[in-house]
Amino acid sequence: MSEERTVTVLVAVQSPEDEAAVVTVLAAQPRTTVSRRCAELAELLAAAEAGAGTAAVVSGDLPGLDRDAVARLRGAGLRVVVVEDPATPAARLAGLGCDVVVAGGDAENLVAAVRGDGSANDDGRAAGVAPAAVPDDGTRPGTLVAVWGPAGSPGRTTTAIELAAALAGVGATMSRRSGLLRRPRPALPTHGASTVVLADADTYASSVTSRLGLLDDAPGLAAAARAAGQGLLDVRTLAGHAPVVLPGVRVLTGITRASRWPELPASSLDVVFQRCRELAAWTVVDCGPVLEADELLMYDTRAPQRNGATLSALQAADVVVVVGSADPVGLQRLVRGLEDLRDAAVPVPAARVVVVNRVRVSAVGRRAEAQVRDALARYGGVGDAHLVPDDPAGLDAALLAGRVLAECAPGSPARAAFEGLATRVRELVPATV
Repeated sequence: MSEERTVTVLVAVQSPEDEAAVVTVLAAQPRTTVSRRCAELAELLAAAEAGAGTAAVVSGDLPGLDRDAVARLRGAGLRVVVVEDPATPAARLAGLGCDVVVAGGDAENLVAAVRGDGSANDDGRAAGVAPAAVPDDGTRPGTLVAVWGPAGSPGRTTTAIELAAALAGVGATMSRRSGLLRRPRPALPTHGASTVVLADADTYASSVTSRLGLLDDAPGLAAAARAAGQGLLDVRTLAGHAPVVLPGVRVLTGITRASRWPELPASSLDVVFQRCRELAAWTVVDCGPVLEADELLMYDTRAPQRNGATLSALQAADVVVVVGSADPVGLQRLVRGLEDLRDAAVPVPAARVVVVNRVRVSAVGRRAEAQVRDALARYGGVGDAHLVPDDPAGLDAALLAGRVLAECAPGSPARAAFEGLATRVRELVPATV
C-alpha cells in the first residue's frame, strides 16, 4: 500500500477500554483515519459494504464473527485485522481467513497491519485458505475430483461413489455390515489403494447416504462447514465427521433436506475441501447440477448462495468429471452443460473427463458406443468421452443392498468402466498417488 494513500479504518472492538486504545493509536498516525466505531458486526458489515473504509480492526470476541463475515468484509475491499482476545484461541482467529492477527496492546504491529506495509506479524495466517500442509514424506497434498452433470443427468451420485471406491482400491471381498455403518476387515484394499474422502455437496437432492444405506440424521459435511466457519476445523475434527464406510473411504454425508442448503456456505466449504486434501490422497465431491451464481437472480447480493457449494467444489477441483446420459435428451443436455461449465461464474481450470452413463442399444441404436462418441465429437467437441455400459441388474443389486459394485457385482461391466475411469483420473494427476 502506498504511503501517500489515506487509510480509513472501521473499528469494531468489544471492550470499551480496548476500543479507546485502538482508536487512540490509529488516530495518532499520519494518513490514517478512523471513519467509524461500530457497536456490532451488523453495523460493521453495513459500513464496509457502503464503502466507508479500506481496513477493519475487529476484536476476536466480537459476537457473530465467523469466516463468512470475514469473507464479506474482504469482498467489500477491506483489509481485515483481528486483535487477539484472551478468551479466544489464536488458532481459531487464524482460521477465519483474516489478513493479520495481532496481539492485544501491540500498537506497532497494529498500525503496520492496518497499513499493510508488510512489517506486521503476519506469519502466514493471511486471508483466504492456507495451502494444504505438505506431508513429512514430501508428497504433495491430496487431489480433489468434482463430479458434476447438468440437470436430468442420471448417475452423478453413482459415479462419485464408484469412482471413490475404485480410487481406494476397494476389492470384491468385503465384510458384512456391522451395526449401522459397515466396518471393513483388517486387511483389505486391493492393488493401487489410496485413502479417499467422499463428500456429498449436492444442495438439491443429496443421496449418498441413501445410496450407501447410512444414517442421515447428522450431515457430516454441514458439521464440518460449521466448524470451518468458526475457524475450528482441523484434520482431526474433519476425520471425526467423516466415518470410514468402505476400506479406505471416508464419507462426509450431505444435508438431509434441500431446505438446509444455507448450512453449506462456500466460504466454509473452501476450508473443508482444503482440509480434505490434508486428510486423504483423494477427495471426490458429488455436486449439484446448477451453476448459476444466485446473486444474479436476486437484489440482495449478500444473501446465501444455494449453488455456492457446487461452485466452490468446481473451483477447487483438480479434475472435473462431467456426467451425462446416453440417450438423445441426455446427450443434448450434456452438450449444453459443457457450455455452461465453460461459462461458469467461477473459474474452473481443472482437467475434465466426460463420462456418459447407461450406454445401451435400446436408447441409441446399433453401434451405440460409436454413435455416442460421434455425437459428442460433432456437437460438443469431446473426442475422448469415457463410456459406462448399462448394467441394470448389477446397479439395482447395489442400490437395493446399499453397497458398491465391488461388493455385490464384482463382474459388472459398469464396475470395469468405473475402474477405467479411476485409471484415467490417476493419469491426469500422476504425482498424487
